[in-house]
Amino acid sequence: MFAVIEDGSRQHRVSEGDLLSIDYRADAEIGSTVSFDRVLLANAGGASIIGTPVIEGATVTAEVVDDEEKGPKIEVQKIRRRKNSRRHTGHRQKYTRVRITEISVPYLEVVSTSAAADGDSGEE
Repeated sequence: MFAVIEDGSRQHRVSEGDLLSIDYRADAEIGSTVSFDRVLLANAGGASIIGTPVIEGATVTAEVVDDEEKGPKIEVQKIRRRKNSRRHTGHRQKYTRVRITEISVPYLEVVSTSAAADGDSGEE
């Protein structure tokens, strides 16, 4: 089973047990839970539900693993030629690392992958 969630302006495809880096949350502590209610799509084997734009009542729950993680260093240089004008700045984005613990979608039956594979074997 997987779901597509929206956090900030990014969309993430997640399954239970996945590790995910989301935008930094100052109030997050290690071991606390984070809930995402903007679930755009959910798939459970053979059945899918697509939201318009979100699925009503669907939530994805995650546990905070690392409260502050730093991304790669981005350096920006601006040079104006022949003007002796240079500017150098840097930025390093903070993230919060979470582990997906539960995907809850109402009216979605989980279809086992082995049962779906037996019906579509293609051999006779």
